[in-house]
Amino acid sequence: MIHAQLHLTLPAWIHEDVDEQRAYPAPDDKIALAIQLSRRNVEHRSGGPFGAAVFRDDRLVGVGVNRVVPHNCSAAHAEIMAIATSQQRLQNFRMNLAGGRITLATSAQPCSMCYGASIWAGIDELLIAATADDVQTLAGFDEGPLPADWRGELERRGIAVQEGLMRDHARDVLRDYGRDGLVY
Repeated sequence: MIHAQLHLTLPAWIHEDVDEQRAYPAPDDKIALAIQLSRRNVEHRSGGPFGAAVFRDDRLVGVGVNRVVPHNCSAAHAEIMAIATSQQRLQNFRMNLAGGRITLATSAQPCSMCYGASIWAGIDELLIAATADDVQTLAGFDEGPLPADWRGELERRGIAVQEGLMRDHARDVLRDYGRDGLVY
């Protein structure tokens, strides 16, 4: 029988670890949350070493962690989960049409799927910690092909990009995950 529903969830610990009332005024505040989510996902063994968060201006809208293995769904990347939960909360598939500046903070450079989703989801700013090379080298993930000038493509579409924010902290999570040979 063909399934007529898709049910993806974030782990229960999210509610304990995330303060949705807090303001996140600086890029480092936003990226620190994404990295914290990636670390906690590994510690809880609830998915891969990736975390993401969506903000409208300085306020948290939604979060995501990698849930690919627990849900047997290759689309359940941290960025996709953060975008989807935020779209549901804002009740708008193009989030920046709901008002305010929409920022996606992610613990690592988006893969090819998440790159495309960030264009169509109404993201105004993309904050990135670890590089795609960090992800491949330290954790062994293939992030897929991106346009040679992926950053320029985003900026031409009005999406500002900041890379390398708190990169060493994000690399620590990837290194720990890769060293321990974890797969979940």
